[in-house]
Amino acid sequence: MSSKKIITFLLFLALSPYLQAEFSGKIVTPAPPRVAASSYILQDFDSGRILAEKNADKVLPPASLTKVMTAYVAFTELKAGRLSLDEKVRVSEKAWRTQGSKMFIEVNKRITIENLLQGIIIQSGNDASVAVAEHIAGNEQAFAEMMNEEARRLGMNSTHFMNATGLPVPNQHYTTARDLAKLTRAVIRDFPEYYKWDAVKEFTFNNITQKNRNTLLWRDESVDGVKTGHTEEAGYCLIASAKRQKMRLVSVVLGTKSKSARANESQTLLNYGFRFFETHKLYDANTVLASPRVWKGATEIAELGLAEDLFVTISRRHYDEMKASIDLDYKIMAPVLKGDRLGSVNVTLRNKIVSSKPLIALTSVAAGSFFQRAYDSALMLITSNNGK
Repeated sequence: MSSKKIITFLLFLALSPYLQAEFSGKIVTPAPPRVAASSYILQDFDSGRILAEKNADKVLPPASLTKVMTAYVAFTELKAGRLSLDEKVRVSEKAWRTQGSKMFIEVNKRITIENLLQGIIIQSGNDASVAVAEHIAGNEQAFAEMMNEEARRLGMNSTHFMNATGLPVPNQHYTTARDLAKLTRAVIRDFPEYYKWDAVKEFTFNNITQKNRNTLLWRDESVDGVKTGHTEEAGYCLIASAKRQKMRLVSVVLGTKSKSARANESQTLLNYGFRFFETHKLYDANTVLASPRVWKGATEIAELGLAEDLFVTISRRHYDEMKASIDLDYKIMAPVLKGDRLGSVNVTLRNKIVSSKPLIALTSVAAGSFFQRAYDSALMLITSNNGK
């Protein structure tokens, strides 16, 4: 066989999977990169689509990634009005003596909640974490129960906290990459006014300036969070989030070998996601998408839409191939309550469903009068007979 034919044959072998996929209607996206970590996940923030994962449900110690939940509980208290940023916290001896990374607060000094939260988020202060926990719940153990309650509410079903810092408690203080991604999306979604602190590169307190340990903040201008962690048991960990144009990704990397490794592996995952995928907002929440007939109701029309914005994440350069369709319940009968599911919105790409969301009633429709119900019953009977 000539060298030209050999090259042609080898090229055909290399391209054959892509050719087969093209003829079969499949979309080929390069496989995720190899990531040197015990566990990882890469997720689109808006659509929730998982773009890459490995051992994402493996239970592991989270180290200081715990503090994302510590901050989330504090943010929840702020939103509920049970806490204020200018509220001052008296530093206990227990908080001051807490081992590990520090904000360098002093016993009996009174520090504002705002400063303590910045010390937790930017400086990863264990002392600040304990001080906040004690102020909110009375003691750290009670605060850990608040953390666990929030974890349950967020669907973090493989997570359990024993403290506010992430200091090791073998077999009792644990989480997963998937659960941490859920938590991170909740922080960004629910508290954007406080999430901005995750992008701050350094913070000075008590005349001591400390840099944010997330080195991606200096390396990649699209990165604006989230948190580093390290213990001997957990290895080097990093939750990262980046936004490029209108697309935001969240990555969680657990159990790498070094500070540089956790940054490099996180950067690799983020670059993969942005390079090969794109996210689009197709429909707004609470916008009327369909107005079907309602039988036996006080009005004849129900307004249907989505409870949440509908985003889809797809392989790049295939946006024009997407199709959306609305499937409605066959006959909608009054009464209809706001929030009732009455159909679905389905988005397909090359005949494969990429998203399906419930279509709900945006307003209620009460039952009609006796005359209206009788009239519609007769009309339905006539329509049914004509259809036979």
